[in-house]
Amino acid sequence: MPAAAQQAQKNSHLKSIEQCNGTDRIPVQVRVAGCTALINSGDTKPAALALAYNNRGNAFAAAAEYDRAISDFDRAIELASNYVKPVNNRGVAYLRKGAYEDAVKSFDEAIRLDPAYGSAFANRAEAYLKLNRYDRAVQDFDEAIRLDPNLTWARSGRCWTRAIIGELQAGLDDCDKVIQSGSNDAATYDSRALIRLKMGQFAAAVDDYSSALRLAPNLASALYGRGLARLRQGDSAGGDRDVAAAKLIDLKVADAFARYGVQ
Repeated sequence: MPAAAQQAQKNSHLKSIEQCNGTDRIPVQVRVAGCTALINSGDTKPAALALAYNNRGNAFAAAAEYDRAISDFDRAIELASNYVKPVNNRGVAYLRKGAYEDAVKSFDEAIRLDPAYGSAFANRAEAYLKLNRYDRAVQDFDEAIRLDPNLTWARSGRCWTRAIIGELQAGLDDCDKVIQSGSNDAATYDSRALIRLKMGQFAAAVDDYSSALRLAPNLASALYGRGLARLRQGDSAGGDRDVAAAKLIDLKVADAFARYGVQ
């Protein structure tokens, strides 16, 4: 092959690597194209090929194409059986797809491969939350935070779980730490608001629910919770309006709050 053609081929390969390894700021279709070029090149070593499948799986997951993502993660795992990231990522894809038991199995495997993988524990906790297995969720959040104290989303998740099971002061401490760290996350305000609501601190609950809604205006749990807090303050008009708006977004939101011990 002429030198110019060899250089062009090399440049194309390097560009594919750059695209495939790109961050979420690179458009999904560009990341998929780069990874696909590497996968189809025929000259990629197994470890690099596993990475390309894993990265393409992440791109598909970002586009909510979960079945294609899971297929790519499966291929990455076949190529490199001790490569833990695609095992965890497959669990996340199952979680987002709503296949919670399959998600738990994937996270089990990720933790078996790497018992110090804090994010895998936190992800499994999220799957247990979806299965309403709150005690198991708290245990996994505990372990995730022990392994990685800076994992703020795990602390936020533990705050939510503690709010549900009634460990209110411990949950409040978790949410306070997350918010004080500078995190600006609707879910954390929503969790702290539920604690305030259960504690009977209705004005504080309204404030936190309002903060959550400024960040996520269609968050049904925040609308419903703020409605309940307003009703308990004697604001019938405001409370009824929030409750009605929440039910338009999620018909089962009242059932969820009943499970949380608030009606």
